[in-house]
Order: sequence, then structure tokens, then C-alpha cells
Amino acid sequence: MSVAAPPDEAQALDGPSELATPGLERQAERAKARQGFLLGLPAILYLLVFFVIPLGVVVAYSFATRTRSGRTELRDWNLNAYARLGDDIVLTVAWRSLWVAALTTVICLLLAYPLAYFISTRSAVTRNLLLVGIMIPFWSNFLIRTYAWRVLLDSDGLVTQMVQATGLGDGRILFTTNAVILGLVYGYLPFMVLPLYAAIERIDWSLVEGARDLYANGWGAFRRVVWPLSKPGVVAGSILVFVPSFGAYVTPAILGGNKEGLLGSYIVLQFLSARNGPVGSAVSVVVLVVMLLGTLLYFRAGGKNL
Repeated sequence: MSVAAPPDEAQALDGPSELATPGLERQAERAKARQGFLLGLPAILYLLVFFVIPLGVVVAYSFATRTRSGRTELRDWNLNAYARLGDDIVLTVAWRSLWVAALTTVICLLLAYPLAYFISTRSAVTRNLLLVGIMIPFWSNFLIRTYAWRVLLDSDGLVTQMVQATGLGDGRILFTTNAVILGLVYGYLPFMVLPLYAAIERIDWSLVEGARDLYANGWGAFRRVVWPLSKPGVVAGSILVFVPSFGAYVTPAILGGNKEGLLGSYIVLQFLSARNGPVGSAVSVVVLVVMLLGTLLYFRAGGKNL
């Protein structure tokens, strides 16, 4: 004769009750969250020490007071440094930096789009080889590559000699705006190619074939199908090029000789020569805000689709 199990035991034998399941799920989620936090703790500490704290110091300095001797004292908090941002020299430098960054972005887009389109339409082996070629510059230091361009653009460099030999001019490119733009395009071109490749490679080419079947020519199919579908890559690449170009310092300093007066050079000048930490910090904060807005725009409009 079998004895029926009590209701509670029968429910336990059948499986976890409906009332216990949500609690167990929440407990498992908390354990998973703790595990993820512990795994990310080294990176969190690194960002806290080398990014958040220095950024906080820069923001605090932008509200500090500069003494007559050039010292920065964290007292008498004020907005004098931000008021200096409206000076003519600051506006001129900002406008020049904006123009150089925009021109660099446009040139990179014009060069990178055909290249990314070509790479995405090749076979797998050829595509991988070309992508490795795009990544090769990252295997060497950016500073060394920039100095290599300085050697090429020097008065007795290879580029100067080639320009003089062709009779296109005297070949004086170094320490000019053209040299700065050339260096920026060279340095940041991969940042335009890779997002464009990622966007174009994901296009369903049957849509292009359908457009051609509907009597669209090559340009029409590109304008109505390929270009709209590749816009996330265009947005992402443009932001990834514009943001670092806007606050660049190494390339203008080496190839432009700091004669062009871009924002990066102006910030260094305020800290080292003018000994005006608050103004330099205020300009740095503005550049960081522009970069932050650009990054947010990247994730909002381009990054989530790549």
C-alpha cells in the first residue's frame, strides 16, 4: 500500500516551485554580476587611476586661480579661464583646428571608401591579406611613423626631391599646413577604412542586383542601395577620424613645427611656456567634451550597427 507524499514534498519532487524560481534567478543574476565585476576590477582600477583621477585634476585646475608668479592654486574658484575662451586668439586656433580636422576627415573618407569597397568585394583570402596590410601601420609606434614622414618631407627628403624633379614646385612641404594634413590623413586613414569595410561587407548584394533588375544603372544602384546601407560606417569612421584630429598635438608639432597654432599646441603652450594652467585646463576640458560628444554620437548612430 503506497502512502501519498505530503503536498510540500510532492511539489519539491516535481521541481522548484513557482514562488522559489524568481528568487533563485535573482540570486544567480547577482552571482553572475559579482563574477563579472571581479573580472573587470583590474580594468576599472586602471581607468580610475590613469583616466578618471587625472581628468578630475584637469577639471579642478580649470576653475583654479593663477597667481602672478604663474602658479596654479586651488582656491578662490572662478570662471576666469573659461571667460578667456572667447578671446580672438583662442577662437582663431579653435577654428583652424576645426578646419584641419574637417578637411582630414573628408580626405580620409574620399580615400577610404573606394578602398573599403574594393576590399569587401574580394575573395576571403585576398580580403584578409588586404586587411592585414591596413593593420600593419599599427605594429609600429605612431611617433616613429610621424618622424619618418618628417624625413621624407625634409628639404633633402625623397618627397621633396620627387616634387622638384617633376617641376611641380619647390617641394617645400615640411612645416606647412599641407604637411600636417598629410600626416593626419596617413595616421588616421585606417580608422576610416575599417568601419567602412565592416558596413559595406554586411550589405546584402541581392538588393543591388534587384536595383539593377529594376533598370537602375551603376550609379543609381550605389546611390539608392549601397550608400544608404553603408552610412553607419561613414558616420563611425568620420567621428573616429575627426575627434583625434581636432585635438592632435604630435603630428602638428613634428610636421608643422607648431607654426599652425592648433588646439593641441595651444594647450601645451599654456602649460609649459605661459604657465597658465587654468586656461590650458579649460581648453582641454572643451576638447574632451567635443571628443565625448563625438564618441556618444558614434555609439548612437554608427557603433551599434557595426
